[in-house]
Amino acid sequence: MGLSKTQRKYRIRRRIRKVSNGTAERPRLSVFRSNSEIYAQLIDDVKGVTLAAASSRDKDIAAVKGNKTEIAALVGKAIAEKSKAAGIEKVAFDRGGNLYHGRVKSLAEGAREAGLKF
Repeated sequence: MGLSKTQRKYRIRRRIRKVSNGTAERPRLSVFRSNSEIYAQLIDDVKGVTLAAASSRDKDIAAVKGNKTEIAALVGKAIAEKSKAAGIEKVAFDRGGNLYHGRVKSLAEGAREAGLKF
């Protein structure tokens, strides 16, 4: 019998993390997607520190009405703005075991539009 959906996602997440490590110069842009919300963090894996974070629960983003894909694009733009304020322009993208489709893709494209380089 095959793997369950959560086991498959965990296996993919471990495989991605083998090659995607964040440093102070090029942090890891980690994406977590729940059923209703989406979160993004810039992580320095060397020090084990979160440099910046944005989510769909932030007050300015939560006030906007729209579907989940549009909200994810706003979260991508918000994390890009916070990274620019911190002096970060290049990141390593970590989709967290999710497929690069839908809300995860929308977040990545929003971050790219705001000037973040993957």
